[in-house]
Amino acid sequence: MEEDKLDFLLVPIGLLLLALYHVWLLYTILKHPTTTVIGLNAESRYQWVFAMMSDPLKNGVLAVQTIRNNIMASTLLATIAITLSSLISVFVSSSSDSGNATSQIVYGNKSLFLSSIKYFSILLCFLVAFLCNVQCIRYYAHVSFLITLPSSIDIMESVEYVVRNLNRGSYFWSLGLRAFYLSFPLLLWIFGPIPMFLCCCMMSFLLYFLDTASSFTRQLHRRSFKEDMFKAGDLEAIGQLSEKLCFEEANLGSPLLNAGPNSENLKSPIIKRI
Repeated sequence: MEEDKLDFLLVPIGLLLLALYHVWLLYTILKHPTTTVIGLNAESRYQWVFAMMSDPLKNGVLAVQTIRNNIMASTLLATIAITLSSLISVFVSSSSDSGNATSQIVYGNKSLFLSSIKYFSILLCFLVAFLCNVQCIRYYAHVSFLITLPSSIDIMESVEYVVRNLNRGSYFWSLGLRAFYLSFPLLLWIFGPIPMFLCCCMMSFLLYFLDTASSFTRQLHRRSFKEDMFKAGDLEAIGQLSEKLCFEEANLGSPLLNAGPNSENLKSPIIKRI
């Protein structure tokens, strides 16, 4: 095959391979979430939010510090993304004479139009990563306020709302990482379509092991999730039992509340003497 035609064959095949893998990953997350790391992490975040919101006065500082660490990580990635975008823009605008130096090591199409497409695609990846991390910071900052609110009434509804916002922030974090992952084959595309295609194949293979969970991990998460839900059920039962006991004690303290046709035994000795 001709050297100029190689980009039009290997580059679409590599991108199609990554797209098919992520379509399969999305289908697995929606249909079988416990077989993926993203689904297991969503369940773990539900347990963590429930544990933090069960006693906000005790666990509020720990929850805010944990979310603050995630905000700092997202801020770092957003800063790296926008910095790399600026550097690529400056490099493209000032690299009028650098094409002759790089064309000697590139095996593929060396046209100026295709080179501009390469740099634009890399710039687009970093901009998407920046926007995703900004949205991640937005949701994490919102959760840091919600998780410290008192939730004595309708605690499960409050927990589900906080978990939903926390998971959205984590999903934007994952999308930002995927944009960074996609920038690696696009960067190698500068040196030709063959390195780009090989990077797409290796990345799909490595992401499969990073995104899927083993049977041991699934059993461990499932066991801990069941234990936490059992404890949550015990706490609710204890709360209902304590409310019932308090109500009975109040009724014993005021016998007239229980007065009825069969309430002769509740009268005081003075009333009986009268």
